[in-house]
Amino acid sequence: MFRKNTQHKQEELFNSFTGMNPKVKKSMQGTWAPLFYEHVFFHIDETPFAVLYSSHNGRPNFPINILLSLEFIKHMKDYTDEEILEQFHFNFQVMYALGIRNLGEVYLAERTLYEFRRRLYEYTISHPEQEDLIFRQFRKLTEHFMTIAGIASREQPMDSTQVQTNIKLAGRLSLAFDVVEKAVRECPAAHLPEALKPFAEPGFRNQFLYRCKTKETLGRIQEMLNQCALLLDIAEAHPESLRKETVALLQRFLQEQATYHAEKKQWIAKANKDIAADAIQSAHDPDVTYRKKGRQGYVGLVANVAETCANENPVQMITHYQVEKNSVSDTELLTQSMETLKKETGLTDLYVDGAYFSSKTEELAQENHVCIHYTNMTGRERKAEKLPVLAFTFDNNKAIVSCPACYNPLDTSFDEKRKVLIAEFERSTCQECPMQPACPVKIQSKKATVTIKQSSILAAQARERTMQIKKERLAATSKRAAIEGSISSIKRGQGAGRLRVRGIVKATLVFGMKVLGHNFRQLLRCFKKGFCQKLTTIYREDQGMSAPI
Repeated sequence: MFRKNTQHKQEELFNSFTGMNPKVKKSMQGTWAPLFYEHVFFHIDETPFAVLYSSHNGRPNFPINILLSLEFIKHMKDYTDEEILEQFHFNFQVMYALGIRNLGEVYLAERTLYEFRRRLYEYTISHPEQEDLIFRQFRKLTEHFMTIAGIASREQPMDSTQVQTNIKLAGRLSLAFDVVEKAVRECPAAHLPEALKPFAEPGFRNQFLYRCKTKETLGRIQEMLNQCALLLDIAEAHPESLRKETVALLQRFLQEQATYHAEKKQWIAKANKDIAADAIQSAHDPDVTYRKKGRQGYVGLVANVAETCANENPVQMITHYQVEKNSVSDTELLTQSMETLKKETGLTDLYVDGAYFSSKTEELAQENHVCIHYTNMTGRERKAEKLPVLAFTFDNNKAIVSCPACYNPLDTSFDEKRKVLIAEFERSTCQECPMQPACPVKIQSKKATVTIKQSSILAAQARERTMQIKKERLAATSKRAAIEGSISSIKRGQGAGRLRVRGIVKATLVFGMKVLGHNFRQLLRCFKKGFCQKLTTIYREDQGMSAPI
């Protein structure tokens, strides 16, 4: 049964805090704990979490604001579960931050913490169309932080980074073994043929993998593919023997790693070069994919982050985050988040690198009245002997008004399906034009035709914005560079570089908690710098307090 936690609003007359030495109490007010209680714990909205619990009468839930606050502190300070529980039970600062004023007043079992995470994960999995509950709290609390600190969010840089989940990087043979072993351990022994039973034995992995010679690898991989096919036959004959997720994993592995030979009625292993980048990389985390960025390959997920960057801000805070498979491009990440950023933060200027450019992102930015500043541009530059696209004059990027020689076309049109601008000119005019050798015009028997892709126009406009004013370009680079420091802080200081969970859903929930922890640390910096009004009292108007009698 769900019940809000409001007990912290009414403080006891005598407690561990009131019994402290006045100098110790004053020192306590200068730590992070009162600020966390005032600006995080007190502002947590518990109501959305009611869906995790039964609506019938029964034992009430452990306070949601305490559980969430513990998660935020854990990821802010990169504690383990054992460490955060120890801090909760014996560290008075943590207790104070969570509205508890007596040492040892509240007991939290490890199982209670894990049960809350399980409920949160299962609800997120079963409601993919809804905004996850952690992101909702992140948005609400970050908005409060930004109001307190007076942070403007019109200008924001954006960057993506690779995030690894709690998996072991495996070669192709090791991956195949893990897939088979996982299914064998799940399948009842009564349904297993003799060929598969050794996979359930503890020492078989060493015997199979580490005693395998290089020339035997392909044969072993083929053997694993045959075992996968055999397990699928068992699942078809005995549907109760394997879970649907395991069957789906076996099917996906076969389709990505092999090709079915109809005559031989057998799955034949593909060559390494024929395996796609989004193929399964771990039997224990099917969401992770492979991506090569620059000269380095990564296995894991990608996190995309946006942050404030206005010069007048006392500190900068992260306004948006998203976690996807790392095969998702930067342009897709920007497309997914553009409207949300505009609606929630009033974004007007976005600073990104060239990997975020595409005609679709440019169109979306124009629709949302957002100016994108690129620090550089990807793709090939035009040949010097050819006329630039912007030498033509366009009307709303959908019609050619005039050519570089200032001639107007006889007819102009826009192919909506192919996103192409087409213009027809006098044949004689184009033949006699001195610019004709460098012009993209095609001379035909009766007319001259110019065809320009709309994406080429958008790319040229973006490139011109980037290269036009060197000073502005350097400013854009400087503003975008700051977010790299924030990402580095979260990855190295808060453990986001290698998360202790598996799966994209759990990774998103955990990454969100780490980002919120980062924002609170920024709020602390703001208070220490003196930009925020310091608390003159630890009490609120709607909170009870002790009084002399």
